[in-house]
Amino acid sequence: MQTTVLILGARGRFGLAAARAFCDAGWRVLGQTRPGAEVPADPRIEWLGTDLHDTQALATAAQGAAVVVHALNPAYTHQAWRAQVTPMMEAAIAVTRALNATLMLPGNVYNFGAAMPPVLREETVQAAQTIKGQIRIAMEAQLQRSGVRGVVIRAGDFFGSGRGTWFDSIIVKDIRKGVFTYPGQRDVATAWAYLPDLARTFVAVAGKRTQLRPFEVFHFSGYSITAQQWLDALTPLARAQGWVPPDAAVKLRTLPWPVIRAAAWFVPTWAALLEMRYLWHTPHALANDKLTTLIGAEPHTALSLAAQTALTDLAKVAPLLAPRQRRATVA
Repeated sequence: MQTTVLILGARGRFGLAAARAFCDAGWRVLGQTRPGAEVPADPRIEWLGTDLHDTQALATAAQGAAVVVHALNPAYTHQAWRAQVTPMMEAAIAVTRALNATLMLPGNVYNFGAAMPPVLREETVQAAQTIKGQIRIAMEAQLQRSGVRGVVIRAGDFFGSGRGTWFDSIIVKDIRKGVFTYPGQRDVATAWAYLPDLARTFVAVAGKRTQLRPFEVFHFSGYSITAQQWLDALTPLARAQGWVPPDAAVKLRTLPWPVIRAAAWFVPTWAALLEMRYLWHTPHALANDKLTTLIGAEPHTALSLAAQTALTDLAKVAPLLAPRQRRATVA
């Protein structure tokens, strides 16, 4: 019998990546969205336009689901996180309990705070002092206390599979002009997660759920890379696309933090960005030993290919032409 997964927030960036990964693996996929929301045209996904907080109706519509993926995310502001995160988690837990399923949650490195060590493990002390970090700690604790079977997979900054993160809104915003805008220093390595790889990891862990304790936390390694490594990956692509001359490199531009600091008093999103600035100046990587012990090798796409595919998803890159084709086009 085909196993069923319910994706909460399946129209969102991670939700849709997860839905497609589960489809690819042969699962029956139910995608929850807001009532009346437009949905992507993927015939493999059975869309449920049911309000998240109508948990009884949602559980009835998703009867038979063995796994629930919490892919819900509020707006980036502190106000939205304070108001929405706990009710969203409560609803996800209630639906999972009604289904007698396993709830899977994508986590991140906010939990560890500015004093985090260079290598982060599942048992690393969580000492977040930021609003978002404290809320993330509370989310995981809420799941652990709930009594439902729960899995948290922590990962770095997302990129790929659409819009809505640092990568597309800031870092590669001007890549067609040959400019790469980075929030941190050139040589500080930070954690990144290519969403299709992370989504495939969720599928792999879901397939091993019967081997797990009632509550488990895993770390997805992804990439720990510097701004220079990003430039090394993007420059050949920029040359091939004609964004920079053949003998030139993509230019590194720094994010104007003083301007953001001044505007943070008036722009809630910028205040939230400013709070997380420490992430770009604190080298960190996630150790995935526990994860690979369970599933084997972590799904991993070479950075150059992941970057190209991510830019294609953003409609910034056309399919690359072979050199002979490029010369004919120019002629």
